[in-house]
Amino acid sequence: MPTYDYRCNACGHEFELFQSMSDSVKRKCPACGKLALERLIGTGAAVIFKGSGFYETDYRSDSYKKGAEADKKSKSDTAGDKKKSDSKKPEKKSGADSKKKKSSSDS
Repeated sequence: MPTYDYRCNACGHEFELFQSMSDSVKRKCPACGKLALERLIGTGAAVIFKGSGFYETDYRSDSYKKGAEADKKSKSDTAGDKKKSDSKKPEKKSGADSKKKKSSSDS
């Protein structure tokens, strides 16, 4: 429900009134009692979006959300496979280790 600004043309009293859009325009001034009220045209209130990710999280369809979750899972699975394959690679031996083996086989 919007807030409307009113001003009395008789006494100059100005006030705001919180009323439904379907309510009729008020005519009687609460200060002087005369039928000289007029509703003022204002700029209105700005729209305020609260919360994080307003569009992404609040108004997406269920099918979109399910698809996004499946996509995240598949990406995390492929990242896990890379880690497993990296651990299976043979370790490179340093030059010191290869020298020790050569010297022990020479004797």
